[in-house]
Amino acid sequence: MQGKTVLCVDDSATIRRIIVTFLKNQGCKDIMQASDGLKAIAKMEEKKPDLIISDWNMPNLNGLEFLKIVRGTDEYKDIPFLMLTAEAQKKNVMEAVQAGVSNYVIKPFTDDELRKKVKMTLS
Repeated sequence: MQGKTVLCVDDSATIRRIIVTFLKNQGCKDIMQASDGLKAIAKMEEKKPDLIISDWNMPNLNGLEFLKIVRGTDEYKDIPFLMLTAEAQKKNVMEAVQAGVSNYVIKPFTDDELRKKVKMTLS
Protein backbone atom coordinates (compact mmCIF):
# COMPACT_ATOMS: atom_id res chain seq x y z
CA MET A 1 0.00 0.00 0.00
CA GLN A 2 3.00 2.28 0.32
CA GLY A 3 3.12 4.85 -2.44
CA LYS A 4 -0.52 4.21 -3.41
CA THR A 5 -3.25 6.84 -3.51
CA VAL A 6 -6.56 5.47 -2.22
CA LEU A 7 -9.98 7.10 -2.53
CA CYS A 8 -12.33 6.08 0.30
CA VAL A 9 -16.00 6.82 -0.43
CA ASP A 10 -18.70 6.29 2.20
CA ASP A 11 -21.50 8.46 3.57
CA SER A 12 -20.69 7.21 7.08
CA ALA A 13 -17.87 9.19 8.69
CA THR A 14 -17.37 6.25 11.09
CA ILE A 15 -16.81 3.76 8.26
CA ARG A 16 -14.45 6.19 6.51
CA ARG A 17 -12.49 6.58 9.76
CA ILE A 18 -12.25 2.77 10.13
CA ILE A 19 -11.01 2.37 6.54
CA VAL A 20 -8.56 5.28 6.81
CA THR A 21 -7.12 3.78 10.02
CA PHE A 22 -6.85 0.39 8.28
CA LEU A 23 -5.09 1.96 5.26
CA LYS A 24 -2.65 3.89 7.45
CA ASN A 25 -1.84 0.66 9.30
CA GLN A 26 -1.05 -0.89 5.89
CA GLY A 27 1.46 1.90 5.20
CA CYS A 28 -0.76 4.02 2.95
CA LYS A 29 -0.16 7.74 3.42
CA ASP A 30 -2.09 9.27 0.51
CA ILE A 31 -5.78 8.81 1.33
CA MET A 32 -8.59 10.90 -0.14
CA GLN A 33 -12.11 10.82 1.27
CA ALA A 34 -15.58 11.58 -0.07
CA SER A 35 -19.08 11.13 1.37
CA ASP A 36 -20.78 10.19 -1.92
CA GLY A 37 -20.09 9.42 -5.57
CA LEU A 38 -20.44 13.03 -6.73
CA LYS A 39 -17.83 14.25 -4.25
CA ALA A 40 -15.64 11.27 -5.18
CA ILE A 41 -15.62 12.31 -8.84
CA ALA A 42 -14.50 15.80 -7.81
CA LYS A 43 -11.67 14.27 -5.73
CA MET A 44 -10.59 12.12 -8.67
CA GLU A 45 -10.33 15.21 -10.85
CA GLU A 46 -7.83 16.62 -8.32
CA LYS A 47 -5.74 13.43 -8.21
CA LYS A 48 -6.18 10.04 -9.86
CA PRO A 49 -6.31 7.26 -7.23
CA ASP A 50 -4.62 3.87 -7.52
CA LEU A 51 -7.52 2.20 -5.70
CA ILE A 52 -11.14 3.11 -4.97
CA ILE A 53 -12.92 1.70 -1.92
CA SER A 54 -16.57 2.70 -2.14
CA ASP A 55 -19.77 2.03 -0.26
CA TRP A 56 -22.81 0.94 -2.28
CA ASN A 57 -25.61 2.78 -0.45
CA MET A 58 -24.98 6.54 -0.48
CA PRO A 59 -27.03 9.64 -1.25
CA ASN A 60 -26.68 11.74 -4.44
CA LEU A 61 -24.72 9.14 -6.42
CA ASN A 62 -24.59 5.61 -5.04
CA GLY A 63 -21.67 3.21 -5.36
CA LEU A 64 -23.05 1.33 -8.34
CA GLU A 65 -23.75 4.55 -10.26
CA PHE A 66 -20.27 5.81 -9.30
CA LEU A 67 -18.71 2.53 -10.48
CA LYS A 68 -20.49 2.80 -13.84
CA ILE A 69 -19.17 6.36 -14.32
CA VAL A 70 -15.62 5.27 -13.39
CA ARG A 71 -15.75 2.30 -15.80
CA GLY A 72 -17.19 4.50 -18.53
CA THR A 73 -14.38 7.07 -18.35
CA ASP A 74 -11.19 6.29 -20.31
CA GLU A 75 -8.94 7.97 -17.74
CA TYR A 76 -10.39 6.00 -14.79
CA LYS A 77 -11.70 2.74 -16.27
CA ASP A 78 -8.71 0.63 -15.16
CA ILE A 79 -8.62 1.79 -11.51
CA PRO A 80 -9.18 -1.18 -9.17
CA PHE A 81 -12.59 -0.68 -7.50
CA LEU A 82 -13.51 -2.40 -4.22
CA MET A 83 -17.19 -2.14 -3.28
CA LEU A 84 -18.33 -2.22 0.36
CA THR A 85 -21.88 -3.35 0.80
CA ALA A 86 -24.38 -4.60 3.31
CA GLU A 87 -26.18 -5.97 0.25
CA ALA A 88 -25.15 -9.62 0.17
CA GLN A 89 -27.95 -10.52 -2.22
CA LYS A 90 -26.68 -12.38 -5.25
CA LYS A 91 -28.61 -10.07 -7.63
CA ASN A 92 -26.75 -7.00 -6.29
CA VAL A 93 -23.36 -8.70 -6.39
CA MET A 94 -24.00 -9.80 -9.99
CA GLU A 95 -25.06 -6.27 -10.94
CA ALA A 96 -21.78 -4.90 -9.54
CA VAL A 97 -19.76 -7.60 -11.32
CA GLN A 98 -21.48 -6.80 -14.61
CA ALA A 99 -20.70 -3.11 -14.05
CA GLY A 100 -16.99 -3.96 -13.66
CA VAL A 101 -16.35 -4.03 -9.93
CA SER A 102 -12.93 -5.50 -9.13
CA ASN A 103 -13.98 -7.02 -5.81
CA TYR A 104 -16.42 -6.50 -2.95
CA VAL A 105 -16.56 -6.76 0.83
CA ILE A 106 -19.74 -7.51 2.76
CA LYS A 107 -20.35 -5.30 5.82
CA PRO A 108 -19.63 -5.78 8.63
CA PHE A 109 -16.05 -6.78 7.86
CA THR A 110 -12.85 -7.43 9.81
CA ASP A 111 -9.42 -5.92 9.13
CA ASP A 112 -8.28 -9.34 7.98
CA GLU A 113 -11.12 -9.64 5.44
CA LEU A 114 -10.44 -6.12 4.14
CA ARG A 115 -6.68 -6.78 3.94
CA LYS A 116 -7.26 -9.94 1.86
CA LYS A 117 -9.73 -8.21 -0.49
CA VAL A 118 -7.46 -5.16 -0.99
CA LYS A 119 -4.50 -7.45 -1.74
CA MET A 120 -6.58 -9.48 -4.24
CA THR A 121 -7.93 -6.31 -5.83
CA LEU A 122 -4.48 -4.80 -6.34
CA SER A 123 -2.82 -7.98 -7.64
